[in-house]
Amino acid sequence: MDLYKDIIIELLKQEEINIVFPNLQTNINKMAEAVCYKTLKKIKAVIEDDSLTDKGYFLKIDEIVREFEKIGSKGGNRHDFG
Repeated sequence: MDLYKDIIIELLKQEEINIVFPNLQTNINKMAEAVCYKTLKKIKAVIEDDSLTDKGYFLKIDEIVREFEKIGSKGGNRHDFG
């Protein structure tokens, strides 16, 4: 799994195709960094929540995996909870 590649692919899926790339590298890096920061911020809030029971914590881990899936990164084979 290449998280950075997954994020770039997901970001590019949302863009209109125009075959001009003079500043793409700089812009796409900033966009990917913004996505990473927002995702890490959400994950940090989940793992710092001391009020969760074991079941609640499991559900929060599921939410973390879903955040990765939202940015185009697969949750792996272990995230098939039905």
